Amino acid sequence: MRNKNIIYRHLILLAVAFLTACTANIQTDHISASVEALERESADLADVTRDVIELVDRVGKDKVLVVFDIDNTLLAMEQGLGSDQWYDWQKNLNENDLCNPDNVGNRFAVQGALYFVSAMRNTQKDGPEQVRSIQSLGVPVIALTSRGMDYQLQTFRELRRNGYDFSYSSIGPSGGYQKPFVPVTDGRLSLYQHGVFLTAGQHKGQMLLALLEKTKTPMPGVIVMTDDKQKNLDDMKETFTALKVPVRAWRYSAEDANVENFDAQKAAMQWQQLESHLRQIQQVVGPDNYNLDTAKRPPECTEAESP
Repeated sequence: MRNKNIIYRHLILLAVAFLTACTANIQTDHISASVEALERESADLADVTRDVIELVDRVGKDKVLVVFDIDNTLLAMEQGLGSDQWYDWQKNLNENDLCNPDNVGNRFAVQGALYFVSAMRNTQKDGPEQVRSIQSLGVPVIALTSRGMDYQLQTFRELRRNGYDFSYSSIGPSGGYQKPFVPVTDGRLSLYQHGVFLTAGQHKGQMLLALLEKTKTPMPGVIVMTDDKQKNLDDMKETFTALKVPVRAWRYSAEDANVENFDAQKAAMQWQQLESHLRQIQQVVGPDNYNLDTAKRPPECTEAESP
């Protein structure tokens, strides 16, 4: 009789375990089936907010991860000089017209100096309120930027000044990580602090996956990403579609006109006006905040001009 009771109890435990596993699978399948990938373009972050509110109602706040780009998505430079479009122009000069007199040399160094002395503005007046509305739902919300760790101080200063705070909605340990780390094999040093991931221009899909793994964050049921660059959205979809995680990709377009109307010659003139002053400041107070020593024309260009 005792053996029969033991067998009976084992059968009950097996049945419970089976039903529990089935329930978990049903829940996972339900989330996967009820949330589809999305591709939209909008000039209003309120559209993203509405999408997140709807997703929370459908699958719950713990299954949603929201990711925002910074440059030309949440914040934009007050002028073309030092902006994302300025950077792309300089990158093109370096690749295709190296000895152009408008080539500043090390564009990373120059952009760091410009970030330090220049202010940024919200891409839309209620941008911070839209982000806070999402954060108030209890949804994890982070910023993922292509900026490198050298721009850490300038980035947090302007986010704070414009009303953004990702520290209380972040994933991972409180405050993030004090030391930089290499997210992927043969990658570049990156920094994650206070809910902001500075990835040094690396593949954003791979960067988010690496961050989830490093912080031991469970795989989300759906990712909502807002970025002004389609390539970054495509990178995110490439990584997470393979993992069967739907990506709700919002291409933010409010700054498109400013990008399209970027005046390279005006930016070049402004840099000529600023450069000597910035170098003088560095000479007097030191290179702690920026360093323009490498911002000079390539040697092969000056050699070619020599008689």
